[in-house]
Amino acid sequence: MKIIRNLDELEHPIANAVVTIGNFDGIHLGHREIFRRVVRRSREIGGTSVVYTFVPHPLKVLAPDDAPPLISTYAEKEALIEASCIDVLICAPFTRDLAELPAHRFVREILVEKIGVTHLVVGYDYLFGKDRSGDIQLLRRMGEYLGFVVEVLEPIAAGEEIYSSTRVREMIGRGEVREVVNVLGRHYTFEGKVVHGFGRGAKLGFPTANLKTDKELMPCPGVYAVKVKRGEKFIDGVLNLGRNPTFCVAGSFIEVHLLDFEGDIYGEALRVYFVERLRDEKCFDGPESLMDAIQEDIRRARALLPGEKIVAYREYLDCGKTAKGKKGPAL
Repeated sequence: MKIIRNLDELEHPIANAVVTIGNFDGIHLGHREIFRRVVRRSREIGGTSVVYTFVPHPLKVLAPDDAPPLISTYAEKEALIEASCIDVLICAPFTRDLAELPAHRFVREILVEKIGVTHLVVGYDYLFGKDRSGDIQLLRRMGEYLGFVVEVLEPIAAGEEIYSSTRVREMIGRGEVREVVNVLGRHYTFEGKVVHGFGRGAKLGFPTANLKTDKELMPCPGVYAVKVKRGEKFIDGVLNLGRNPTFCVAGSFIEVHLLDFEGDIYGEALRVYFVERLRDEKCFDGPESLMDAIQEDIRRARALLPGEKIVAYREYLDCGKTAKGKKGPAL
């Protein structure tokens, strides 16, 4: 997949560009269906599949206080879009000047003249341009005049549940990490670097890896059964996410106890997959009661995790291009 980070890199319009445009935070099952339509149509006409998205998220520029925490990091989003078989990803810088561009000029100057759209796939409620004044009707009128087709997708849902980034954020915020797999199509995950902590876990007999991450959206505080990927190996674990109320310390922490693992992993990057929420974070009377709770967390994790298979993107999307025995991008 070719990544374009500035439209000035496009010296010529893209040949037979089949385009979709949006923020696509999280790359949930609804987004995947949009990408399938784009890829299928591009292959039908011998064209190029294009995803046009923005960096940073528009609300981080226009209304930072109202901007939602991102479900995926920008690097994760790029990897997930590549795994969706897209040919070209445009990560356009979002600026206030772009936000002030009238909708009709955005269509003519950017979608048509710069990118060369011949077929545009958008959701039923897509709005764009200055003051979000552009809508489906405007796109269709301009498509008829400028020579591109507009394909509008109705809400994509399972039963009555519409797939949306808002829905994913709500579920993650409630700690519904098992249930969110049915909306994302994969386990929720983050990458963290192992850093030095207070060493309390080791003193209690349960050494932990303290993780620092750039991930914005994390589940609510609590204890989770997780799978941790180190290199190509998965290790079962129990993760505590929160403020360590028993020890009355300031700040929020991510600590994972790796089951049946010994070794020095400081400075390493680990990828954590949330499997199931085990319990709320609690303030215990003292170390002894905390140790009892941790032992019960580990017992439950040992019973649960061996039969769990992590759903990672590469396991069902390789675009037909992954060589035998070679693994594609995984998150």
